[in-house]
Amino acid sequence: MTTLAPITSSLAALGDGSAVPGASAADTSAASTYTDINALAALKRDPNSAQSINAVAEQVEALFLQMMLKSMRDASSAEETDSNEMGMYQDMFDKQVALSISQHADLWIGRLLKRQLSGKTAPAAPTEGKLPLAAPVTGKSMLAPSAAEFVNRLLPPIRRAASSLGLNPMGMLAQAALETGWGQRMPRNADGSSSFNMFGVKAGDGWNGPKATADSMEVINGVATPRRAAFRSYGSIEESVSDFANLLKSSPRYREAICAGQDVKGYVEGIGKSGYATDPQYADKLSQILDGDTLQAALGSRVAAL
Repeated sequence: MTTLAPITSSLAALGDGSAVPGASAADTSAASTYTDINALAALKRDPNSAQSINAVAEQVEALFLQMMLKSMRDASSAEETDSNEMGMYQDMFDKQVALSISQHADLWIGRLLKRQLSGKTAPAAPTEGKLPLAAPVTGKSMLAPSAAEFVNRLLPPIRRAASSLGLNPMGMLAQAALETGWGQRMPRNADGSSSFNMFGVKAGDGWNGPKATADSMEVINGVATPRRAAFRSYGSIEESVSDFANLLKSSPRYREAICAGQDVKGYVEGIGKSGYATDPQYADKLSQILDGDTLQAALGSRVAAL
């Protein structure tokens, strides 16, 4: 197995962080931009902590993604006439995108790095009530199995929750698929574990439970804007689904969605109008999932039972 000596050497080259005012161990989990020098310097202070290992894995994974993006840029450079200044901005954009993807998407690269850095062997089998992370989606041949696994795991608790609300479960299932990318990206806790937040529920002032901080994209005045936000963290998928059902039932803003009953399209329209998400295309994206081949193939023979 390839060692990570080059990575640890790079960490040593960061110095002891004393030249960076305000740097602390907590910074290791707060790097939201690739230029966050405080967060990088803080890695040297406690290199064996779970936060540091998680941050290192994300940074290395981001470097790999940067290389991929640069290769794609170079491949099309012959057809472009961008200025040097434009090239610089594209490079900055690629680096930020790579970091954001590494913090939210499970590409397995970071997971393998974290396992080796922490000296762990193969991961233990998932326990009951926890969604096993699917293999990375690299093409159409991988998409259906991943989606099928997601549907098989999510549909039972969603059906129970939807039944208690008098809803068609397909609307909630489409929401979970959209919010998590079919179970492959969820906010992570500080130790790198999953928050099991299946619906992207934020941790507002009224939430007293555990929280997971992650980057999110909010549409503000018609402009997609990256934001660092706190999300609710759960101990299992069942807890997440149950909490989401309680949220729908207890808030007047979702009354129209609840009143849709078995009309899944009505539920989608109601959720879109409620402002559950800032994305003005939220309802349209849910409809695309509901009408798409991926969901239908994943459901298979389950359709008749709904």
